Amino acid sequence: MKVFRGLPNAAARAPCALTIGNFDGVHRGHQALLARVRAAADRLGLESAVMTFEPHPREFFAHKMGDMSKAPPRIANLRDKLQALENNGVDRVIVEHFCDAFAGQSPQSFVEKVLVDGLHVKWLMVGDDFCYGAKRAGNVAMLAEAGRQYGFEVEVLPTVRNGETRISSSAVRSALSEGDFPHAQALLGHPYSISGHVIHGAKLGRDIGFPTLNLRVPHRPALSGIFIVQVHGLGDRPLPAVASLGVRPTVEDAGRVLLEVHVFDFARNCYGKVVRVEFLQKIRDEEKFIDLPTLVKAIERDADQARAFFAANSVTDRI
Repeated sequence: MKVFRGLPNAAARAPCALTIGNFDGVHRGHQALLARVRAAADRLGLESAVMTFEPHPREFFAHKMGDMSKAPPRIANLRDKLQALENNGVDRVIVEHFCDAFAGQSPQSFVEKVLVDGLHVKWLMVGDDFCYGAKRAGNVAMLAEAGRQYGFEVEVLPTVRNGETRISSSAVRSALSEGDFPHAQALLGHPYSISGHVIHGAKLGRDIGFPTLNLRVPHRPALSGIFIVQVHGLGDRPLPAVASLGVRPTVEDAGRVLLEVHVFDFARNCYGKVVRVEFLQKIRDEEKFIDLPTLVKAIERDADQARAFFAANSVTDRI
């Protein structure tokens, strides 16, 4: 899969079947859309393409307003999003930098400069609520008319449901925030996980008897707390572990989000290695403890609960 930061240069452009969206989580609704794009690309002899955005448009506007509480928490980091898109057969991904200039384009300019000249779109699929251009002035009807004018076909994907629930990134975020991993898995089509490089931490875990693998989480995640997890990428099988995802209020006040994973009965230097942490069950919310000994006792209880979970459950590599 080819990944472009912004529109491809003239030499790299190719006629494509395209879809556009944030694709946070690449849930089953997204997967249905991508399957249609892949089928259209094969039928028409085109490359399948996705345009997505960094940062998330709502995150961009929240930052402009100075109120980041209005930014949606992220289901997936960019690494995991790109991997999911590749897993769904996408040939090329355009990661467009969402900024004032991009957001301020008129619907007509977006069609001409981005879709027609920049991407050579021949077939386009969007959701039934798709809007584009400054102030979201462009809608699906306008896009279909533009397609007739510029020679690309527009299809609209109807809502995909899981029973009575509309499958959406918002529904996935809600399930994750509640620690409802079975529901999140039903919406995503696979267990929830976060991947990343193991980085150096403050080494506090090692000092208190619970060494951790640390993964940086650059955006506000859709979940936080203490979790039973298993770690992929350190051996032939996933390894049982307990994890903390949050801002570590007892030992730090910088607000930096970190995923700390204590892998049971494991002692190996893993700095720089890419691992994937699969979430199995939530133990509790993150807390600020009065002192370090109280924190250590809580970690011991968390680890005991996680060990009991693995003793009672046969968990295998499910992705």
